[in-house]
Amino acid sequence: MKLITWNTQWCRGLDGLVSPKRIVEHARSMADFDVLCLQEIAQGFDGMAGSPGDQPAELAKLLPGFRLFFGPAVHEITERGREQRFGNLIATRLPVSRVQHHLLPWPADPAVGSMPRMCTSVTLRSPGLGALRVMTTHLEYYSASQRSAQAEALRALHAEGCAQAAAPPTPELPADLGTPFQPKLHTQQAILCGDFNMPPSDPAYAAVQQPFSLTDGSQHALHDAWRAQYGSGATHAPTFRLFDRRYGPEPVACDFVFLSDSLVPRLRRIEVDGATQVSDHQPVLVELG
Repeated sequence: MKLITWNTQWCRGLDGLVSPKRIVEHARSMADFDVLCLQEIAQGFDGMAGSPGDQPAELAKLLPGFRLFFGPAVHEITERGREQRFGNLIATRLPVSRVQHHLLPWPADPAVGSMPRMCTSVTLRSPGLGALRVMTTHLEYYSASQRSAQAEALRALHAEGCAQAAAPPTPELPADLGTPFQPKLHTQQAILCGDFNMPPSDPAYAAVQQPFSLTDGSQHALHDAWRAQYGSGATHAPTFRLFDRRYGPEPVACDFVFLSDSLVPRLRRIEVDGATQVSDHQPVLVELG
């Protein structure tokens, strides 16, 4: 299974051109992906640079054979009644069982401007891997306290998913087929990816990977795929500020892929495209087999 995660800056390149088509074409040049996770997708925010328009609709046309799931972290109504949405999107050609949109914590921090953040989770079936949750997110940039709370929430979401998979309803309970109470597909296999807006030295990076125990005594954790592939002390390839230094003087890695325990041995490769400039972030490709 091949997955690409990419903060697209509402599909705006460093040349100022807004083009979902360029994003999709470049992702396809990297790999024949099964899952595409995009952050900073806009809908209705015509006042933003480049007037992005309805990007979920554009992307749907560009990805025939894929199902798209757009999770807006920001959903606002203007004074004129116009809806504006901004958030994350997962596109996949694999069979999907369940979709969840989780709002992440947004504690007050009066020292900075900020916006709501969320995590979209799609439970799908991969022919080679079985059932797994693909979770994509984009954490707060300006507030360390908000980002820390959001990282803890992501770990908690994975812990909840693992607990659900370990303790399904007993067979004696009625199935309630055809109702919202019908049995759900739960799995302890998960990929968490996106723009975490922090370097590996940030305490929140370690918090995401903090191990936890279930009531059955089993131990679980999420693991950074880059260091699983290249070694625990490996330096990440930078994914931000390679070409545009408005947000800092040095390139930094802040776009990560985390894997659940059973997926770590299935990791075949993880790569960062350090050349493209069709966004201010670099895309990350991961392949599992």
